[in-house]
Amino acid sequence: MNRAVYLANNLGVDMGMFYKRRDYSKVVGGRNPIVAHEFLGSSVEGKTVLIIDDMISSGESMLDTCKELKERRARKVIVCCTFGLFTNGLDKFDEFHNQGYLDYVITTNLNYRTPELLERPWYLEADMSKYLAAIINALNHDRSISASLSPTEKIQKLVNKYQGGGYEYFQKLV
Repeated sequence: MNRAVYLANNLGVDMGMFYKRRDYSKVVGGRNPIVAHEFLGSSVEGKTVLIIDDMISSGESMLDTCKELKERRARKVIVCCTFGLFTNGLDKFDEFHNQGYLDYVITTNLNYRTPELLERPWYLEADMSKYLAAIINALNHDRSISASLSPTEKIQKLVNKYQGGGYEYFQKLV
């Protein structure tokens, strides 16, 4: 949540939140079933929505969230997470993409990605190699890694670059 608040503030956009309401009186398949996804936030109608999470395991909650956002008339839904594990396979993601509920999933290259995942039209990868190299370099030279870990300046440069005339081009990308 802290990372999503940070990004929303840096980009100057609204932030919303879904939370899973569970029935703790039951256990189905070893888990308490989700009764409802509750949304707290402003209207997403006509907007490109980024979903930020740390990990996709099975993806069940993530896909439910994508569907809920599209049903609230979001223009595009893009999932961004650090670790994409896809433990239940890719079929459900394919299905949601084909049905128009999911536009893209972006994960880092910090864990193994199957060749099948890399071929999916909805999958994009964030290459973290240069950031890991910068962190290792800083540690090897006994320097602070805070510059590598704080992307505020980089985000602000991109925002400034795409404001005005360049902003329309940026919107076409997303």
